[in-house]
Amino acid sequence: MDENSRSVVDFYTNTYQEDGRLTNRPQARLEWTRTMELLRSLLPDAPARVLDVGGGTGVYARALTASGYQVRLVDLTPAHVALAAGGEPPIDAVVGDARALPEAADAYEATLLLGPLYHLLRAEDRVAALCEAVRVTRPGGRVVAAAISRFAGPIDFAATGRLTEAALAEARTLLDRGANGPGSALPFIPAYFHRVEELVAEFHAAGLTEVEVHGVEGPAWPAADAAVDGPLAEAVFAGALDIARVYSTEPALLAASAHLLAVARA
Repeated sequence: MDENSRSVVDFYTNTYQEDGRLTNRPQARLEWTRTMELLRSLLPDAPARVLDVGGGTGVYARALTASGYQVRLVDLTPAHVALAAGGEPPIDAVVGDARALPEAADAYEATLLLGPLYHLLRAEDRVAALCEAVRVTRPGGRVVAAAISRFAGPIDFAATGRLTEAALAEARTLLDRGANGPGSALPFIPAYFHRVEELVAEFHAAGLTEVEVHGVEGPAWPAADAAVDGPLAEAVFAGALDIARVYSTEPALLAASAHLLAVARA
């Protein structure tokens, strides 16, 4: 295990609780709702075999299992795998690295990478993970991967009144660098934040075709977070969700989402 992988495992074991993240705030609720909507529209019909790479504690795997899919989860963090396997319903889950999956070739009709790409700081590692997804997915099957937008962190800080001078300075450096570093003003493990065109290029480098990118939360998610304690909170959330659906693939607005979801044919 390399140093970056060890830091990811340490972060999710000792610092951050991934379980429950998708219910904590409006942006997360939008992420969950829209990701599930998109998966239901993009994946082959159940009972297709789906590999959930970097599937965390099994939130998406459980929802897909409940919909009739045959899901296996692979995650780098043993604590996540234990929670996924021990939950209800229990998920078939194993420890593994997205760049070297413990799976046979052509074994799945769809492969998800909803977490690994932003934890892999080097482009060659991200492409390696996508190549592995291609290897384990049958020809013509779907590969679906999430990325964090280059602009998500600073927009989040501005919407919630936390945009300090340090965070603003980091927003400027992120424009070119793409990754935060140790001691970052953004309180997150060092990660990679994509531009849309970079994500598409990495998919193509892995041999994927028919690439389509969706903006998950849409451009109005900052308003939903800003309004969370106000009288219009639910109305703003509902409007943000509607706008996310309307502008899901609008090129001019993709990068305004906190997360990007790319889908392609293996």
